[in-house]
Amino acid sequence: MPTRILSISGLRGIVGDGLEPEYIARFARALARLVGGGPVVVSRDGRSSGMMVRHAVLSGLAAEGCRVHDAGVASTPTCGLLVRHMGAAAGLQITASHNPAEWNGLKPFDAAGRVFDAETGARLIAEMELLDGVDVSRECADVQEIAEPGAVHRDAVLGIVDTAAIRGRGLKVVLDCNHGSGAVLGPELLNALGCQVTVLGGTPDGDFAHAPEPLEEHLTGLCRAVVDHGADVGFAQDPDADRLAIVDGNGRYIGEELTMALAADRVLSDTPGAIVVNGSSSRVTADIVERHPGSSFYRSHVGEANVVAKMDAVSAVLGGEGNGGVIDPRVGGIRDSFVGMALVLDGLVRREQGLADWVDGFPVYEIVKKKVPCPPERVPVAVETLRSAFDDAVVTEGDGLRLDWDDRWVQVRGSNTEPIVRVISEAPDPVVARDLCDAVIQRVRAIV
Repeated sequence: MPTRILSISGLRGIVGDGLEPEYIARFARALARLVGGGPVVVSRDGRSSGMMVRHAVLSGLAAEGCRVHDAGVASTPTCGLLVRHMGAAAGLQITASHNPAEWNGLKPFDAAGRVFDAETGARLIAEMELLDGVDVSRECADVQEIAEPGAVHRDAVLGIVDTAAIRGRGLKVVLDCNHGSGAVLGPELLNALGCQVTVLGGTPDGDFAHAPEPLEEHLTGLCRAVVDHGADVGFAQDPDADRLAIVDGNGRYIGEELTMALAADRVLSDTPGAIVVNGSSSRVTADIVERHPGSSFYRSHVGEANVVAKMDAVSAVLGGEGNGGVIDPRVGGIRDSFVGMALVLDGLVRREQGLADWVDGFPVYEIVKKKVPCPPERVPVAVETLRSAFDDAVVTEGDGLRLDWDDRWVQVRGSNTEPIVRVISEAPDPVVARDLCDAVIQRVRAIV
């Protein structure tokens, strides 16, 4: 079986083993048909396979007469912003996000520059099925390169913070782009904010210096660099720069979960309102919201489209996910590491305290995230078994299964991007959180 995952969120696969030019072109052609052959923004995250994927994408778009606005190597949030800015019918980011280097994929955007919701994603898959056996055109696409593709994104992010105040502080920042697309805009944005920037992995060529997911075990080099350079903060992006992990000035990994909490604390201090996170995110953001009178907290199902839909429904001032993805509607409806960086820097300046002190004022939870190989068709069986095994918990269904107790919670859900089940647990006591996660994993393994 080919190593390929097609879902409502897009396409990912191993290049040469599931992700071949013909299949890529068919995906692009289906997208073009879905949007009536309108103009499409295309960008990529810098992986070595990116040019091959790009040519296949252009072949598919050309077959349907699409004009292409080519942003070259650019981040996922940049692609989304460009769709809206260019008045395009759709966007297509070539990326496998945090997956290993041998993977690549396609992430589509609608005309509003947002990721596809479930209905639109299903329509795209249906269009692909109609193309079975249909030859792909070898025509050349009408490609127009976008001059300075990051400029509109940079300016939008600068517009949500006090740039003059941040420039006045001259903060020292270490930015770990890990040879991903964040290297295109990240240093430029930080320089525009007057930061003294040290960049790690600043060439966006996909030659990852460490595993691409910005987890603690992968960021020991960033932690050391923050201490060595006497930096105020360290930032780490994933390859397509929609996620942000943080290291404080002591070289301590703050992680991705607190990215959203820090951003919410900063925004709500000026603008009380609704905050939305998904059901896999830490309780700490909910606790932070309670500190701000006039603000409210909501949970959505996992996935950007679900978070953004809930944000629209409650007129949220900020949203995001516990993987370090912050969504600020003033900039766009996409997870955005650049927004996260700017808001954290703005908070440091306004609070006139170090990041470590800021974070130490937050409630402390231990969140444990693990994954278990599981074929997608076995996920419902695992969910049903777990529901009956923990009958003393408050059950929330619809996004896998979430079980809540007064002092802890665990969620089990199938991934849309990998053939796995994700198990996430949280409790104030690290032992309780780990034991709960391990108990659930043991039961899942017995099922699959």
